[in-house]
Amino acid sequence: MLTEQFKQQVQRILADEPGKLPSEIAQQLNSSEAQVVFAFDPQMTTRIGGDQAESLLSELTSWGNVTTIIHSEGSIFEVKAPFPKGKFAHGYYNLMGREGELHGHLKLDLITDIALVSKPFRHSESHYFGFFTQQGNSMFKIYLGRDKKRQLLTDQVEKFQQLKIKYGQKV
Repeated sequence: MLTEQFKQQVQRILADEPGKLPSEIAQQLNSSEAQVVFAFDPQMTTRIGGDQAESLLSELTSWGNVTTIIHSEGSIFEVKAPFPKGKFAHGYYNLMGREGELHGHLKLDLITDIALVSKPFRHSESHYFGFFTQQGNSMFKIYLGRDKKRQLLTDQVEKFQQLKIKYGQKV
């Protein structure tokens, strides 16, 4: 449970440093990234249960280029490509990307929460899906795609806003 005091701390940090990443705020406050994201102003974050991961990932396969980000021990891996289709087998959601697309095996049952986050990044509008474990760790993130001029893809922004409405947030 997020305390009002914690939410206020997060809000103060964002007011002073709006570009600060959730992971950096979490480190500063000795908390999890999920706690920070879910302490954001309600206009910035919509929370979805982890049981929606498969249907959400399936929907994303039709969105076109997105940026999938995986943090591992201080390193950051990015794949800019359409999110691949997947199917369950042997306890994993197996991503079946084409050449140049993401491949891998996801343990979707470890995802307890999903956040739809709208937060500026480096002075630019930004929207992403954050997938979190029970411990509040980020398993991976999927950012909306951008065109050659670094502008967000309008159709993706519209679909993202529709998902926020679908899952209970007034946009």
